[in-house]
Amino acid sequence: MGRLLNIVTPLHTATKRDYMGRMNDDKIGCSLKAREYEADYWDGDRRFGYGGYRFIEGRWAPVAKALIETYGLKDGSSVLDVGCGKGFLLYEMQKILPGLKVTGFDISKHGLANSHEQVRPYLFNYRAQDIYPYGDDSFDLVISLGTLHNLRLYELEAALKEIERVGKNKYVMVEGYRTVAELHNLECWALTAESILHTSEWIWLYGKLGYTGDYEFIYFE
Repeated sequence: MGRLLNIVTPLHTATKRDYMGRMNDDKIGCSLKAREYEADYWDGDRRFGYGGYRFIEGRWAPVAKALIETYGLKDGSSVLDVGCGKGFLLYEMQKILPGLKVTGFDISKHGLANSHEQVRPYLFNYRAQDIYPYGDDSFDLVISLGTLHNLRLYELEAALKEIERVGKNKYVMVEGYRTVAELHNLECWALTAESILHTSEWIWLYGKLGYTGDYEFIYFE
């Protein structure tokens, strides 16, 4: 297995969250709405998801820069984003490397329709757990940020094996927990997570499924 990285965590910890406020706000109803992954999830009220996921110039730039430097990407390199959402990260990567070949897919039609116009032609509607329409080692880097924990374990197995198959290098980031307090906060905050696992369980699972890429966990402290 690969390296434990610290790429998204600084961006994640910059946001303050009211854990009990979300848990006490019709959590079941809000979770069902969020699991549609459409307009309410992305651009509706905060209780259903992002509360307006709009492009903010430079927000994803540090993550884009870190990925490019970590994996030695250059003009002509290829990247696949599994669960790309609105493609903002791919856009920031291509701003740094205009010759970077970017591809992404997501299950959300709303997310794709409202993606950044510069990368929209390279994005398509697809599920992370299905067989990817690419050959082995098709991409220099495959990334998946905040997506895989939304799959059930058997779906997660399929997705990880496809990420492993089509990527020369791999990096995945999921939600996890290390303490009872972080588990409590994660269960309060998460609207769509199907696999809520301790860090040690994620690492064990990666090994069992033959995932050799890099990984990161974000926590709700």
